[in-house]
Amino acid sequence: MSEPPAPLPAPFVRLAWSNLATQATDQVTMAAVPIVAVLALGAGPGATGMLATAQSLPFLLLAIPFGLWADRGARRRLMVGAELVRVAALAGLLLALLFGGLTIGLLAALGFVAAVGTVGFSVAAPALVPALVPQAALARANGRIELARSVAFAAGPALAGALVAWAGAPLAFALSTALSVLAVLLLAGIDEPVRQLAPRRHPLAELREGAVFVWNHALLRPILLTSVAWNIAWFVLQAAYVPYAARALGLSASAIGLTLACYGVGMVLGALAAPRVVAAMPFGRAILVGPAVSVVAMALLVATLVWPTAVLAALAYFSFGAGPILWTITSVTLRQTVTPGAMLGRVGSIVVTVSVGARPLGAALGALVGAQWGEAACLWLALALFGVQLTLILASPVRTLAKLPPHAG
Repeated sequence: MSEPPAPLPAPFVRLAWSNLATQATDQVTMAAVPIVAVLALGAGPGATGMLATAQSLPFLLLAIPFGLWADRGARRRLMVGAELVRVAALAGLLLALLFGGLTIGLLAALGFVAAVGTVGFSVAAPALVPALVPQAALARANGRIELARSVAFAAGPALAGALVAWAGAPLAFALSTALSVLAVLLLAGIDEPVRQLAPRRHPLAELREGAVFVWNHALLRPILLTSVAWNIAWFVLQAAYVPYAARALGLSASAIGLTLACYGVGMVLGALAAPRVVAAMPFGRAILVGPAVSVVAMALLVATLVWPTAVLAALAYFSFGAGPILWTITSVTLRQTVTPGAMLGRVGSIVVTVSVGARPLGAALGALVGAQWGEAACLWLALALFGVQLTLILASPVRTLAKLPPHAG
């Protein structure tokens, strides 16, 4: 019998718990903000769209500056600082609710500021993990990080809705504030190893170095391109799915919600299964699981054009959750392994910014195609784009990896 893996180091365990707290904060807040806007302020689709934009915009604006910061100083300090900014924003939102001063504009501004904590963690945590765990445990550690995110993704929106319905919006934001404070306390207790910092240069020179490294690296470039293609395809689908489910599948609002909830369930189960899946096959093949399952999932949704049933739609969204979570875990592990430690922040922020930047393109493409040719055309287009992302990774040297490459240091 093989021996069970050694426990992950205590500093990483604190990081993993702080990740659960900060991801839960983000999901509860993201769900509660539009609910409050509609129920308390009478917001319409335009206003809720503006709120969603405000909550996602920090990723485009701040990921790269935070990546430069993460390579220039203590990554734990960056996460603590970003989380404290979120605490202040959530506390301000709670006070505005309690004293009747909340407006759509203030809700958008505070939602924007609160998302700073998520950006800080998303950029700095993957750069810090390799300093806290040995290389052999990287995939297991990343799986733990993604499991926490998956649990928060699955439970956070439902919890926010239940709290607002049961006790009003203040309790939902009080919980978010408390979770954010807990994340700060957990992060503050991490003993980050001291590392030698490279001499500071102009930020643009450092950013260019990171971008050139990603683009010229035989393993990172296909990872980046695959991620971009996947995000475009996913947001083409998101632009069309709800109206398609209502009109073509005849699903009620609650039934549509149940099919979407299967995505979160798939993420949780996929993250739980990830360590065994990664250990059971060559590393390059494990990376292929997410892109391949995405094509299968989209094919299931296209099949509803012939067999219009909620079961196929639910199975598709479950597969979208379970498969791509393996891609996230394995691709992040590969990035951490082949990237020099001094560049982890920049490289991670470039990947995040480019991937997130592809989402509005996918949404706009889905809206254009849906308006011209209908939701069914969007489904076929999304299937073609998911095929592109699978082709990109299949045509790369990533698929030939038997194991992780030597660590770049």
